[in-house]
Amino acid sequence: MSDILVVILNSQLQRTSFPVVQPLPNWGLWLCEGTTIGCYADEKLIIKFLFPSSTLNHPFAFSECPPLGLESLKVKDSQIQASSYKRMGLGPHRGRLNIQSGVEDGDIYDGAWCAEYKDQNQWLQIDAKKLTRFTAVILQGRGSIWSLDYVETFKVQVSNDTIKWKPCMNATEEAVFEGNKDSETPVLAILPEPAVAQYIRINPQTWFKNGTICLRAEIMGCELPDPNNIYPWQAEEGTKDKLDFRHHNYKEMRKLMKSVNEMCPDITRIYSIGKSYMGLKLYVMEISDNPGKHELGEPEFRYVAGMHGNEVLGRELLLNLMEYICQEYKRGNQRIVHLVEETRIHLLPSMNPDGYEMAYKKGSELAGWSLGRFSYEGIDMNHNFADLNTIMWDAIELETDKSKLINHYFPIPEHYTSEEAMVASETRAVIGWMQTIPFVLSANLHGGELVVTYPFDMTKDWAPKEHTPTPDESFFRWLATVYASTNHVMSDPDRRPCHNEDFLRYNNIINGANWHTVPGMNDFSYLHTNCFEVTVELSCDKFPHASELPIEWESNKESLLVYMEQVHRGIKGVVKDRDTEAGIADAIIKVDDIDHHIRSAFDGDFWRLLNPGDYDVTVTAEGYFPATQSCRVEYEHYPTICDFHLTKTPKQRLREILAKGGKIPKDLQLRLRQLRIRKLRASTKLINRRRASQQPLVLSKCEYMMNELGPVLFLCTPLSLFDLRLSTDGAGELWETSTTNGIIFI
Repeated sequence: MSDILVVILNSQLQRTSFPVVQPLPNWGLWLCEGTTIGCYADEKLIIKFLFPSSTLNHPFAFSECPPLGLESLKVKDSQIQASSYKRMGLGPHRGRLNIQSGVEDGDIYDGAWCAEYKDQNQWLQIDAKKLTRFTAVILQGRGSIWSLDYVETFKVQVSNDTIKWKPCMNATEEAVFEGNKDSETPVLAILPEPAVAQYIRINPQTWFKNGTICLRAEIMGCELPDPNNIYPWQAEEGTKDKLDFRHHNYKEMRKLMKSVNEMCPDITRIYSIGKSYMGLKLYVMEISDNPGKHELGEPEFRYVAGMHGNEVLGRELLLNLMEYICQEYKRGNQRIVHLVEETRIHLLPSMNPDGYEMAYKKGSELAGWSLGRFSYEGIDMNHNFADLNTIMWDAIELETDKSKLINHYFPIPEHYTSEEAMVASETRAVIGWMQTIPFVLSANLHGGELVVTYPFDMTKDWAPKEHTPTPDESFFRWLATVYASTNHVMSDPDRRPCHNEDFLRYNNIINGANWHTVPGMNDFSYLHTNCFEVTVELSCDKFPHASELPIEWESNKESLLVYMEQVHRGIKGVVKDRDTEAGIADAIIKVDDIDHHIRSAFDGDFWRLLNPGDYDVTVTAEGYFPATQSCRVEYEHYPTICDFHLTKTPKQRLREILAKGGKIPKDLQLRLRQLRIRKLRASTKLINRRRASQQPLVLSKCEYMMNELGPVLFLCTPLSLFDLRLSTDGAGELWETSTTNGIIFI
């Protein structure tokens, strides 16, 4: 027989040829020459399956048929039935691949379907609702930290009416499929021949001897055309956007990003922020009308995906987003044009490329719940950022003078920055990125749930979970609501919970610490930089099948866009020197009644995210007098401009003049005289009050300033010294001092 084409249907389509030398009698397969690969050929000699002929259980043994959607919840609870079940928490609706149980066994959210009886008459049944060509079954044991239960072998039957059942046959015998050897690893069983029916049953035959009949499952099958539907296009799901909807490994991701850059070179730039442990670059796509440059007054935005390598939907959404923005910008879509011209956007699609490659090799249904979650070194990056929360809360408890407390820009502890610290190279790269670019707003895209979480993500005193708000609680709730309320799936009031939490009762948003405590990237971003960040859990399924990507894009497209637009809420401005008009870096912007400050960027511009309302804003900077003004934030999608011009203090002006060797100008001399007189009056009042109360005044260390004007007044805090000699800054002289009731004259 001549060579035939072998199609390896992994996450991508790869083609190669093998000469076929003989048929395998029992399975209706061909054995490819020089291999142990079984090949099933149709009438066109196109291979439909690829797997070792000995086991029928190769990780690449996927037909072209997608999953029915037990894991993704496309299959409704009402479509799943069982012969029996132990209790509601172990009912048939829990028999979904990768479903996660609650902490306690025995609640309504357990981790599998478990039969009430231990016999070979138990079954789990799925109604596909339409005629379907079933091709494979994927099985998994019970998800539980307390129990070990899984099915070792099973049979499969199909039916069109649930009355007459036809077994899947292995030639002349009913096929018995290999099941699980542990609770977590998904196992694929391909049907010897595709079976066309509406219903399919999984019938356990043997199970773990010390356990019971429990399983989680996914069914692979192709929906057949309905001959009675004369309007088939009305049932089509997906999107009209022409984007590259498939899973991209590292090389393919890089290729797609390059193609977007070549399509829109004027508004895109690709750069790397570092490398993974295995040397894969952490690529970022920048989108701006001036790529490569921070423009004065233009806010910086970032999306980060793939912190957990097996949570892949965020990665594909960001690749689709960069394609979409490029296409729509070229079409003249005014919403996109405005976004690009007014915002500098940074998209990091894969923070953990090493973990992704591990999950990608297994494929969307066989990666399980945790393969690829961690870095190559085994580090969970979501728990890998410096714990600044504890530093903040310890300072609050220990400091008696609350005015000395800081509430922003907390420094990173020295032990965390040492080379010996267990910090992933990817985490270090992202922290360096945060410190380099003055980001204003961000979102961290995850998978495995449907909810948006906002800081703080860590509880005080490490409680398991507790509502732990930031001073910006109201704005964070707004940010979370913006994404959740525009997401098609999250906003569906009839959707069922993914796993063991019903987030619908919270409107699909939750304070992160009130879910589970973690010192993660959101809190670090808020406490160490100016950037506000939330976490978006995008889907119940961490690794959706490629066929579901167009639907997921349509569900998240508006959310991704409208969330980016929130970077323009609140106030923005530039802090400048009143005399030189130069921008002032590191000026502190304080909003009354919100105990969290931000700082101006290197050229003096700043952005303070705020809900609509009236605010008193004060700006301070070293060497300048503070300035305060009222700023009103409107409901429109543009920020209120609040620029500040700060005046240098006489002390700062004097320092700068003396540092340059210049002569003190007359206006500064006058200002210093006025300051001396003001201090003298204040001191006189103080002395008179002390005399009236007959309390002796003792001196303290004194603040002084050298100038050319003769005697200068110094005020002293209490200290038991009366005869002082003060050395001038650099003059090398000793000036005699005399004291009179606590006032020092030089």
